[in-house]
Amino acid sequence: MYNVLTLNKISPNGTSRLGDNYNVGDNVENPAAVLVRSASMHDMEMPESLLAIARCGAGTNNIPKDVCADKGIVVFNTPGANANAVKELVLAGLFMSSRKVVEGIEWAKTLKGNGDAVGKMAEKGKGQFVGPEIMGKTLGVIGLGAIGILVANAAVALGMKVIGYDPFLSVNNALKLDPTIKVYANIDDIFTNSDYVTVHVPLMDSTRDLIDADAIAKMKDGVRILNYSRDGLVNAQAVLDGIKSGKVAKYVTDFSTDEVLAEDGVICMPHLGASTPESEDNCAVMAADQVKEYIENGNIVNSVNYPNVTMAKSGAVRYCVLFKASDDAVKNITGAVNGLKAVEAKTKGDFGYAIADADDDSSVAALEALDGVIKVRVIK
Repeated sequence: MYNVLTLNKISPNGTSRLGDNYNVGDNVENPAAVLVRSASMHDMEMPESLLAIARCGAGTNNIPKDVCADKGIVVFNTPGANANAVKELVLAGLFMSSRKVVEGIEWAKTLKGNGDAVGKMAEKGKGQFVGPEIMGKTLGVIGLGAIGILVANAAVALGMKVIGYDPFLSVNNALKLDPTIKVYANIDDIFTNSDYVTVHVPLMDSTRDLIDADAIAKMKDGVRILNYSRDGLVNAQAVLDGIKSGKVAKYVTDFSTDEVLAEDGVICMPHLGASTPESEDNCAVMAADQVKEYIENGNIVNSVNYPNVTMAKSGAVRYCVLFKASDDAVKNITGAVNGLKAVEAKTKGDFGYAIADADDDSSVAALEALDGVIKVRVIK
């Protein structure tokens, strides 16, 4: 029986996939796995029993990934599971950034109580909410992953000219893009050519304040900026200064902060991007499947702190070895396994993972004694 701790409400469509060998709940002890959505785990003490953490979503800023890697805890995410939900909200943001829909709705409420005069008052006042159509305008998409691709293709279908930037664009993702989308190698081309800019990259040291005062200065006058990815990617003060000067026409974000709330030219949402029942189901199902596959078969898919390694089982036992990456690590692991049948190993940054199938489990002590080995687990 494996204990699985849930730190948020996780869709039963996901947890039910774990089966009878799993005890799932929000107060279980000695968990083998954790399923989490937005709850912060940075101050959580990681128990010795913990093998895996699965984030039901794409972003993993709420999980101490490096700490987990050092302890041999594999962290998973669910890329693409909530992509359509976010895409739909980004499209709503595009329209709201142009047509002053939110402002118009709020103003219309003030007409309450004027009886038969409301219609004429609304007609007379609507001119203050005039805004441009998006058709024919240029949308710059920064980050062409699962969400960015859907946004880009949908914008093309709406009649926009779309350009993109992603220095890590895979061949597979490139093939998913509408052929009319031009991908630039320099992010400045996005800044200088776009009427609308939407950002879809993870928050890291290298992407913090990706859109700052310098970036905004390169943009067209009246640019509209959308951030449905992570707070911190867009420098709030730079955007507010841009709005005040008239450089930025609108900033739409899914991340409410005290700096931008209730400011003119800003539309804030309470992180609604993935808040759909379909998205929550998709993320929970993917997270549960990944945890189950790792616990029961040792295969890693969609890890953010260890390499993805999978192999069909070919021996009586399977060794799962998490280790610090080095030139000799894989050779040493292979040499320490008695009756080796097959091995698959990869590294990712400073860490590596090896699956080794063998005749028996007599090699545990030898593997644990190797320099750089963090954790050894045997699956029979």
